[in-house]
Amino acid sequence: LSGRAQYRKTSFLLGAAGKQIFPDFFSIKERPHILKGMASRVFDAEGVATQDRNIVLNGIIEGYLLSAYSARRLNMSTTANAGGYHNLIIPGNADNQKAIISSMQRGLLVQELIGQGVNNVTGDYSRGAAGYWIENGVIVHPVHEVTISGNLIDLYKNILMIGHDYDERSGIRCGALLIDKLRISGN
Repeated sequence: LSGRAQYRKTSFLLGAAGKQIFPDFFSIKERPHILKGMASRVFDAEGVATQDRNIVLNGIIEGYLLSAYSARRLNMSTTANAGGYHNLIIPGNADNQKAIISSMQRGLLVQELIGQGVNNVTGDYSRGAAGYWIENGVIVHPVHEVTISGNLIDLYKNILMIGHDYDERSGIRCGALLIDKLRISGN
């Protein structure tokens, strides 16, 4: 959603503002004035005052991350994002990772991603993964040397749950995610 990716036409979310990309419950809130927040800023790198805003609200992309330059290129207004984002919060709709695991019938708890396999232009991804296999809400055994793959648009639409168990020391506050229909391959 960066302005640079938009004006260079190098984003799989090209022209996505105003479109529903995520489930109805999903939001991304930018909160630059959180006291002692890791990514808190009063001004962006160009001296533009930051303010609270919603980047995604109820699954719909509300806007991009724009510097003054990228905003001019797109004939839009700056969003005070020169230098990046400022404290992104993705509110959860589930308690925590343990509650999400207990709700699963069968699946993979991803603990580690390996390699760089994301194409920002098409949204296609393929990453090595390791973690734990889950059956009937219980961790059964460790899993390694598998690949998860697909397209980010499909992954975004298939988010079922987000935990409230995020780390407040991070500039991106997002808890555990439960994603339906993730393609897994390997031994």
